[in-house]
Parts: sequence; C-alpha cells; structure tokens
Amino acid sequence: MSEHYINYFKPPFGLLLLESTEDVLLRVQWVKNKDIPETETRPILEETKKQLQEYFDGEREIFNLSFNARGTAFQKKVWKVLRTIPYGEIKSYKDIADAINNPTAPRAVGRANNKNPLNIIIPCHRVIATSGLLTGYAGGIEIKRKLLEMERHYLRNFAAIPRPD
Repeated sequence: MSEHYINYFKPPFGLLLLESTEDVLLRVQWVKNKDIPETETRPILEETKKQLQEYFDGEREIFNLSFNARGTAFQKKVWKVLRTIPYGEIKSYKDIADAINNPTAPRAVGRANNKNPLNIIIPCHRVIATSGLLTGYAGGIEIKRKLLEMERHYLRNFAAIPRPD
C-alpha cells in the first residue's frame, strides 16, 4: 500500500484537507480543524494548493491535476458529468440524472455528490435542487453559497474587461 500525505489549505473561508499519494491527489475535503496531523508535502499537494489559490483569486476555472476519485461506477459517472459544469454555472440534480441517462435518479445523484472526495476540484457545489434551493454540501450551505457567489463575481468582472479584437 502506498503512503498517504496530508496537507491543509486555508481559503478565504473554511479549511480544506488535502490528501495524496506520492503523485496522485486523493482527497480535497472541507474540515473544521486540523484533526489529522500534517505530513511532509509532495509536489502534487503543492500544485493543488497553487491551483486552489488561483481558483480563489479568480484566476482559474478548471483544475489540471492528477487525481484518483475513488467511488462506485455510478458515483464516477456522476462526478465525470460534474466536471463538465462550467465555472459560474449551476445544474440541478435532475439535470445530472438526465445527463447520465438515468432520469429517475436525482436522489442517487445527490448521494453521489455527498460522497465526492474532491470538493471544488469536482465541482459538486454547482449542483442545486430543481426548485432552485441550495441543498446539501460537505462544507455546509454557507460555503456552497460563497463558492457560487465568488464564481459569479469573477465571471461578471472578467466579462466586463474589454478584449482586443
């Protein structure tokens, strides 16, 4: 079994635990405090922190990291679709169920979201209830709201910047 490494990342709100093997990211999880001791770092953890900082600074919309999202075949199918949701946009659990050709499975999609081991990297925060309400998120509803507001803020500001023809 390969060794696992733990680091933390402190965004503008909340705290993220980062876990990896030597060169593959395994987990980005919202936590309340540093219950698990930090280990020495690895290049994959440093790159994850760099890309997360760029995301929170409004400079990154898509993550380019080597990761292994461990889960069931169904969960992996859901997570693959989540990665296609554009920065600053939202989809409903029903939209995701339809996208995986399983239109009667919005609740199962919600459970798959709940098991997402790579918060932010796999953007489950961009999924809301069909009613438009913000529902369940590993970091809590307030963090989900802040992430969505942050993405929309950066998108609006970026769209306002004149681009050369």
